[in-house]
Amino acid sequence: MSSVVQNYVGGGWREASSTETLSIKNPASGAEIAQVPLSTSTDVDAAVQAARAAFPSWRATPSPVRARVLFRLKALLEEHKEELAVQLTKEHGKILAETRGEVQRGIENVEHACGVPTLMMGDTVEEISTGIDSASWRQPLGVFGIITPYNFPVMIPLWFWPYAVATGNTVVLKPSEQDPLTHQKIVALAREAGLPDGVLNVVHGGREVVETMCDHPDIVGVSFVGSSDVAKIVYTRASAAGKRVQTLGGAKNFLIVLPDADMDATLDACASSIFGSSGQRCLAGSVVVGVGDAHHQIRERILDYASSIRIGDGLDTATQMGPVISGAHRDKVNSFIDQGVADGARLSLDGRGATVEGLEDGFWVGPTVFEDVAPDMSIVSEEIFGPVASINRADSVEDAIAMMHQNRYGNACSLFTTSGHAAREFRYQAGISMIGINIGVAAPMAFFPFGGSRQSFFGDLKAAGKDGIAFYTDQRVVISRWSAVKADPHNLPKSSS
Repeated sequence: MSSVVQNYVGGGWREASSTETLSIKNPASGAEIAQVPLSTSTDVDAAVQAARAAFPSWRATPSPVRARVLFRLKALLEEHKEELAVQLTKEHGKILAETRGEVQRGIENVEHACGVPTLMMGDTVEEISTGIDSASWRQPLGVFGIITPYNFPVMIPLWFWPYAVATGNTVVLKPSEQDPLTHQKIVALAREAGLPDGVLNVVHGGREVVETMCDHPDIVGVSFVGSSDVAKIVYTRASAAGKRVQTLGGAKNFLIVLPDADMDATLDACASSIFGSSGQRCLAGSVVVGVGDAHHQIRERILDYASSIRIGDGLDTATQMGPVISGAHRDKVNSFIDQGVADGARLSLDGRGATVEGLEDGFWVGPTVFEDVAPDMSIVSEEIFGPVASINRADSVEDAIAMMHQNRYGNACSLFTTSGHAAREFRYQAGISMIGINIGVAAPMAFFPFGGSRQSFFGDLKAAGKDGIAFYTDQRVVISRWSAVKADPHNLPKSSS
């Protein structure tokens, strides 16, 4: 029997109170590599209490000292980067080039969080009135809950918890139950870096863990990434319990190509956006819209490229695209393809039934391309989260933007052009939070905020960047007047958080 993953509570590994588990499988082979427990509300409460107990001393730790722990973690992550990438490929399925990139993007967030002494600086104004000064201070709030998905099990947790702990908070993390193993190693490295017991806690599980985190009275805020439907539920439930909440949801990202675009560079950007990580990312391109004469050019290029993609084990350097995460998700993607055909879209490249010799039990979906897709068809209106593209034509960039605005999501979009004027107008009119110009995957660096708009995001402050610092702190404003009379020390207020 495979080993069962343990929770991490109060600085030690411990078994969950529940004996119910789920299987963690290598998506390329279908073989079980471990089991993950379905922890209970009791397990969550134990982690919350450990985090709550650790908060006062961690909050009192000087910010430069907290930053030094993260500096040591950054060094350890870089030292173990290849080991983490290989483990991630085994449990997620994406190719090594992609897992190396994911680990690097995670490290960049730790690196940015190391700047917390500067990032937490407040503001001061002298003499706002006669003899009165005003200053603001950023202070941590307590225990935060963090709930992350399977598609980037290294990077997305590192969007959140390094900022939370750098600012002086403590954390209970619930990683995805489908691929938690690589982040278990990162937690061990954080402990090695000197992160005190109870500052970071991990509870594995499913719905019960999520619901308990949303409701728990000692959790002050929740960060979440997942589907839009679940994001809305988490946002509604946790905010109703009085918590700060940021929930990042799904996407349907449009790639708009103008006739003056560099078509070779555009193909590279679009193809990697659509088929990278087997389409399992919220910034994946889903709908390619060729404007005017660009439609024929980009259509031919994408079909030629997609039909040549080699699928296989992500550890094989010849592989260009790995499997999807599970058999259930493979079936879900295939059902979207079935529905697209039933709705009348033209299926120009069919990835259903894809197989890899020697890995017949893997979770394979081949590159898939639809054409002539109406905006109300499910393959355009819903997030598929697989290697499925739709190619449409528009007469003008305005028509392409209007097509994009019919969709309920608003995560990312991209324009391909050599015209600076067209690029500026697109930025002005797009109405989407993350915009690429000749960039297929519009992923902000760690020092910019990450998050969408419309049904792709629920909340006010997004992940990382300045928003990440603001979310995990409260800005306390102090207005002070001092007289010449000596203060009586017996009347001074006691310290309070």
